[in-house]
Amino acid sequence: MRGLLVALGFLTRIPVPVRVFDDARAQRTSLAWYPMAGLIVGALLTGLFLLLPREHALLSAALTLIAWVALTGGLHLDGLADSADAWVGGFGDRARTLAIMKDPRSGPAGVTAIVSLLLLKCAALASLPVGNAWLLWLSPLLARSALTAAFVVTPYVRSGGLGSALKDAPRGACVLALLGAVAICIASGLPGVCALGVALVVFALWRRACLRRLGGFTGDTAGALAEMVEAG
Repeated sequence: MRGLLVALGFLTRIPVPVRVFDDARAQRTSLAWYPMAGLIVGALLTGLFLLLPREHALLSAALTLIAWVALTGGLHLDGLADSADAWVGGFGDRARTLAIMKDPRSGPAGVTAIVSLLLLKCAALASLPVGNAWLLWLSPLLARSALTAAFVVTPYVRSGGLGSALKDAPRGACVLALLGAVAICIASGLPGVCALGVALVVFALWRRACLRRLGGFTGDTAGALAEMVEAG
């Protein structure tokens, strides 16, 4: 359970006891709890979205999106911006790409990526059929599951980065968590299966791009993955 608290404390702005971050074992096991953290985020956002008036779909979508960013602290948006800047400015060079991702400043590519993604998310929320609005929770679930999958099947290449502590996460627990997420999607019917399929396609394209450019992934590219899976 301490692993879940670490996952929530890192992935969201939900208050958790600070002392859990001093537990090295909880840090490692937190990766297996990422799908559950995503499910909690999704449940909170879905509850808000269902309470907002559907006759004002665009306003409801915008308010839900603002709550989404606030709840997660824009953590993955930062990774998306850094990745976009690095991919454009890196000119295919691994060392240059990694160096640009370490720069805290955002360039035109990063700003454009964030604005474009938020517009896409807002439009998708406003277009979500009323009957399927309750399935909004699939998006954060799949995004955090994708992060767990990234560490299981893709090398982490940033020495000393935020993800370093997760490289030794128990693989068996992570695989079980991922299987649980897949089962939840399948149990949700056709929309859940479609969402899972989209997430798998996005993940495959992201992994291919990261391996070709970097030989693995970094925390910033993981953030980009989460945002792209959510939007998908």
